[in-house]
Amino acid sequence: MKFVISRNELATLLSKLQNIVSNKQTIPVLSNLLLEASNDELVLSATDLTVGLRCYTDTKVVEEGATTLPVRHFANLVRELTAVNLEVTCKEGNITEIVADSSRFKLHGMSRQEFPALPDFEGAARFVIKQKVLRDMLYRTSFAVSREDSRYALTGLLMRISNGVATFVGTDGKRLARAHVSLEIDPEFAGDYIIPLKAVEEISKNLIDDADETSTVYLLEDRIAVEGNQINLITKLLTGEYPDHNRVIPERSEQVITLHAQELASLLKQISLFTDDNSHSVRFTFADGELRVTANSMDVGEGHVSMPVNYHGARLDVAFNPQFFLDILKHCKQEVISLGITDAYNPGVITDGDTLPENGEQPSPLYVIMPMRLSDA
Repeated sequence: MKFVISRNELATLLSKLQNIVSNKQTIPVLSNLLLEASNDELVLSATDLTVGLRCYTDTKVVEEGATTLPVRHFANLVRELTAVNLEVTCKEGNITEIVADSSRFKLHGMSRQEFPALPDFEGAARFVIKQKVLRDMLYRTSFAVSREDSRYALTGLLMRISNGVATFVGTDGKRLARAHVSLEIDPEFAGDYIIPLKAVEEISKNLIDDADETSTVYLLEDRIAVEGNQINLITKLLTGEYPDHNRVIPERSEQVITLHAQELASLLKQISLFTDDNSHSVRFTFADGELRVTANSMDVGEGHVSMPVNYHGARLDVAFNPQFFLDILKHCKQEVISLGITDAYNPGVITDGDTLPENGEQPSPLYVIMPMRLSDA
């Protein structure tokens, strides 16, 4: 194998592949990437057996062939080089020589036969979606995915396809984020796909915020692939039953309050400095025309902040985790949000905009935050 490639192009591809490879591989070849050169095209692949990434780029192939190289050593070397173009040659014994102007380096690789084959998606169900839309769906929901291994299914993002709509759901049991988008797919097609968080993050990194660029999503029973921008990301799906998220979304709220997102975020950042290390709870008190937010800690002290709101009625107290609320505000894009609440014991419902939809409608995105126990202090 022998090819010539732009150093910048190769460095960009290697930076993407590095994210896939784990530092704690028990199988030596999984610390390597696979290089395949043929027909003036270079294909680079990496996998951790759960998530795999395949990158394609045009290059000048002098001699076709394939090998594997330790991805971190290779990437670090390429990043430090200053030559415009690199000449890469695989010789006998999977020893690869990299020539950069007057500099020469040799890296010891492994046979391509030892590298696990990435699956074929021929015949898989598929749909095409704008990259900007898919990226937004993942951004709006993945932050709520659980980071705790105790609830395995919740460590992934649910993508549910039904009636021509893809619904994305992330939850850790304390908050929930849901968004949906219509698809050009057979309305009879249905399926649930729990995507590992690592794969969600890698997919998001490789999508571009362009109104015209599209990706193709391939669907198999145990894995999916997202293809676009000369990149194909493949991931196994998590097994297990995802809980019925619709059960935790209140059908209606007694009060709907409009809140200025940026002002509320500023107040929550201030008041969160006074939360107790154990409870991480702040009290929201709604009174006529005003929201007061309070917190106190034996170790730190206490804080009181307030802002005007469109609330009119009897005093209503409810406690929320300020960081969870801030996470939701961060992923809202409108100037104001709507908070639907009933009492101190039922979940709060947040939508990005100045109204909650009428009953029966499917808002997107929608966020649910569970209340915390109110302190008498």
